[in-house]
Amino acid sequence: MVTISLCMIVKNEEKVLARCLDSLSGLMDEIIIVDTGSLDRTKEIASHYTDKIFDFKWTDDFSAARNFAFSKATQEYIYSADADELLTSDNREKFALLKDKLLPEIDIVQMKYGNQLEFGAVYNYDEEYRPKLFRRLRTFVWEESIHETVRLEPVIFDSDIVITHKPHESHAQRDFAAFRKQISEGRYLSKRLHNMYVRELFIAGSDEDFILAYDFFKESAMDTQRSADEINEACLAAAHAARVLKDMTGFMKYTTKLVACGGCSEICCELGIFYEAEGDFDEAVIWYYNAVYETEPVVKKLAGDIEPLEGLVRCYRALGMNEQAEEYFAKLSAIK
Repeated sequence: MVTISLCMIVKNEEKVLARCLDSLSGLMDEIIIVDTGSLDRTKEIASHYTDKIFDFKWTDDFSAARNFAFSKATQEYIYSADADELLTSDNREKFALLKDKLLPEIDIVQMKYGNQLEFGAVYNYDEEYRPKLFRRLRTFVWEESIHETVRLEPVIFDSDIVITHKPHESHAQRDFAAFRKQISEGRYLSKRLHNMYVRELFIAGSDEDFILAYDFFKESAMDTQRSADEINEACLAAAHAARVLKDMTGFMKYTTKLVACGGCSEICCELGIFYEAEGDFDEAVIWYYNAVYETEPVVKKLAGDIEPLEGLVRCYRALGMNEQAEEYFAKLSAIK
């Protein structure tokens, strides 16, 4: 059986911390809590579970805080958890079995992160694999009988453990503020963060959030250092912001760029929304149909089914074509 350090970074988590720690009770050999500036009872609650509580001055850098937490671990493996997560009883049993049977060559265990769609999380599917359990000290191994080399890629195991994500509030505004701060400081968004920014905007962003991001994505769409995928993402975010601002030149510029590249469900929805607002329901129907049946979503899953189907129902009803409206309503109901 392996030993595990639980490492958490927390701030003002009094509403959910005990729920998380209770669900992990008996599975962890060490609990490390790093507090980044709580003003509530978070540290008091944590003290009922561990005496390894550390303060870390917040620097707008989650990685720095997590690295500090990991540096305090002493066990063979580190389990990284957030306070708004929990393990159900059946998944506790799976975790206990994993702990007992984990093969020594495994460097990382991925677990399914569940309950995503209910809370408008940045991830598109209700369950997605995330790396959660890490070997603290990695052993390097030579491999191949000739032309031998050190194995550089970690050995990853995809478990069937599902972690339930149950936040008590959305983190979107916190994330958007962090993105804007990084941009204002002249720090270049990596490909991963660029994608995450667009995804979070489309899943949880308000019109104001898109407007505040407009200048950045206009520049990003012209950035020759960006990949084709990143430029398409930038055009998508810029098109939405332009529509909200009624910047028709910008809207046509960015929508046509994406349509010329093959399009995606999200840009078809943008065009459907535009024409629906203009009262041109026949044209809106074409684009909503394309969103469902002719393209695929790239950042928001709902743009490929529920949202355009809802648009088709509205438009056909506005056109007085009730038979078609009911047909798409039935398809929508089957998905929901």
